[in-house]
Amino acid sequence: MDVKRAELKELLIIAADDLRAERHLWLQGLTHERRLADHTVEAYERDTRQFLEFLTAHLGAPPALKDVRELRPADLRAFLASRRKAGAGPRSLGRHLAGIRSLLRHLERKGLVNAAASGSIRSPRQPKSLPKPLTDRQAIDLVDARSHLSDELWIAARDAAVMALLYGCGLRISEALGLRPVDLPNGATSLRVLGKGGKTRIVPLLPVIHSAVSEYKRLCPYHLAPDEPLFRGAKGGPLQPAIIQRGMQALRGALGLPNTATPHALRHSFATHLLASGGDLRTIQELLGHASLSTTQVYTGVDSARLLEVYCLAHPRA
Repeated sequence: MDVKRAELKELLIIAADDLRAERHLWLQGLTHERRLADHTVEAYERDTRQFLEFLTAHLGAPPALKDVRELRPADLRAFLASRRKAGAGPRSLGRHLAGIRSLLRHLERKGLVNAAASGSIRSPRQPKSLPKPLTDRQAIDLVDARSHLSDELWIAARDAAVMALLYGCGLRISEALGLRPVDLPNGATSLRVLGKGGKTRIVPLLPVIHSAVSEYKRLCPYHLAPDEPLFRGAKGGPLQPAIIQRGMQALRGALGLPNTATPHALRHSFATHLLASGGDLRTIQELLGHASLSTTQVYTGVDSARLLEVYCLAHPRA
């Protein structure tokens, strides 16, 4: 999380000095010890700040550690009810509760409070949402639609290379735009990807993807230093995700694709099409960089017909 922004937010916290100091240490631990992603830390910071603001109104004074020690399940339910009334959905409410629990566990480990109140609150039931992958033909048409991307040859080649990485390697858009020339040397057959939480993984690099990246390198008018961003914007700075998202929006119109055809849909399509072709979940988990197999298992709901077919062919009692 940006240091200046973090310091400004600290000034906005309504809490007694003892609780404010412990919350600051907790946030530092999330960043430097647990190495959570910046957006996760920012979300937890915002959620707990909203909780402290609620407690100030709820208790009639800025909360201190002694007030947190006396928290009851009813207090937490009242906070969640207030957020629900403000329009927060089940996912946001679940994250609110996760952030508060994390802070309370930090305080409990130091012997400052008892976190039992938060443990007695059940997380809101989350709606099931399955990825919306593209068909094989739609994904290939997107990746091959360079003529629809830009009149500038090097920009069209750049966007085509990014989309090839999203679909061909299953990368997140942030992972693709975080690549450097040194990560893709000439003749490379695999790609080392820096994913969420600073974790790295190795994914195969198909010749067609390597060719797309090489074509972009050849046409790019800017010097691509080995340790600087590989993909550049029109003025030479690092390429921003919004540019690729706008390019995908234009392709949707040109190719008649649904609104669900987003850059992230290419990553979903990568996993779904591997599963449909007989790939196993453990391998797909490794290729996607998921920490838990349960995250990858969401793709089994996308192609249940294929799974049933495999089951009927392979199971001895089928």
